Amino acid sequence: MMKILSDHERSRLDQLIADSEKRTNAQIVLAVITRSDDYAELPWKTFSLSASVAGLIVVVLDFILNYWVSHTTLLIAATAMLSTGAAFALLTIFIPGFARIFLSANRADVEVKQYAESLFLNRELFATRKRIGILLLVSLFERRVVLLPDKGLSSRLTKEAMEGIIECMTQLLAHNELNRAIEKGLEELSKALEISTHGTGNIENELSDQIIEEKGV
Repeated sequence: MMKILSDHERSRLDQLIADSEKRTNAQIVLAVITRSDDYAELPWKTFSLSASVAGLIVVVLDFILNYWVSHTTLLIAATAMLSTGAAFALLTIFIPGFARIFLSANRADVEVKQYAESLFLNRELFATRKRIGILLLVSLFERRVVLLPDKGLSSRLTKEAMEGIIECMTQLLAHNELNRAIEKGLEELSKALEISTHGTGNIENELSDQIIEEKGV
């Protein structure tokens, strides 16, 4: 799999994560996923919609221009509808930005959250003595962000704080600014979880600091 982040970007983010963990006494795991589902229905959904629109255009043109219906015109109309549908379906396969137009927001939210929950369990991010692990996952195709804190952080990280972090990150992701989004997310997460200097100390690093990069489904 091609790397999503360059070595320089990974090095900088590694340092930011280490700094954030010192400030918060939390174990932060960053994951960057290409896509959380294959969305196999998107090409078919696009095909049916575009073919229907093409068919409507053909009918309107026939009504306006008053063509004499023949076998030839029917063949041309059918070819136009099918070729338009096929072309648009292919675009969803090869151009992620185009495919995203036909992806419902609710479907994207559900799939990214499920992927994050599965990753949290498979990587055993709950395996800290004080249950202070937190997953920050970015799914690129969907341009979605998920924050999954373990129960040891529930009293320190409110729902409103998480929503604010996610919102500022998704705004940057919408402009393809992945690194800025992650840096901003880590900054805001550190502010939300930051504890007084009296509570800081040398905390054992119980979870891997390696940034998770996966192609996804």
